Amino acid sequence: MPGTGPELGPELGPDDVRDRPERWKVVEESTAFTGHVFNVRRDRVEMPSGPGGGTEIVGRDVIEHLGSVGVLALDDRDRVLMLRQYRHPVGRLLWETPAGLRDVAGEPLHRLAERELLEEAGYRAARWDTLADVFPSSGMSNERSRIFLARDLVRVPAEEIDFERVHEEADMPVVWVPLDEAVRKVLAGDVHNMIACVGILAAHASRASGHRDLRPVDAPEG
Repeated sequence: MPGTGPELGPELGPDDVRDRPERWKVVEESTAFTGHVFNVRRDRVEMPSGPGGGTEIVGRDVIEHLGSVGVLALDDRDRVLMLRQYRHPVGRLLWETPAGLRDVAGEPLHRLAERELLEEAGYRAARWDTLADVFPSSGMSNERSRIFLARDLVRVPAEEIDFERVHEEADMPVVWVPLDEAVRKVLAGDVHNMIACVGILAAHASRASGHRDLRPVDAPEG
């Protein structure tokens, strides 16, 4: 049974800050919605009832998501490739980095990232590293996203790209933003997309070591 608060457990320090698997007891689950990209599952979970001890059964809705990847493409001038896309749920045109759903069963994540960079932006990269792994909305969804750093970029002629951009992807202008300027835009609240924000800040942080501390492209997600 999980602990009921930090005051009841051992004292923790910086070395303990590492996410780990944990699953509390689910006494009942049902499907509330089934969709193309995600489903909604309704769980009844046994949870602590408070400092006094004991447990209670609590309802939690879970969005079951395919998962995604993102690409922080950095050119030899230390500029980030950003594109603008309409996002209907938030009613905004957002500046993002290339990204896509894990919608091909068994496809290696870096191959999916390569495909998204080519289809959305028209580039290939010779060098790939794992930049960050995130749960974009862990309070309601099991979606996980891996963000890659792509470098040594080559522009691909449009006639060599077998992909038709439609709907939200029909008009996605591309702009190259200096990495330092991209960081300023994140901190100023000019950029809101989670994958873009995390990718930009992580790339800026890893630049201090020449990106030598990054994990390999096929590192396990954990």
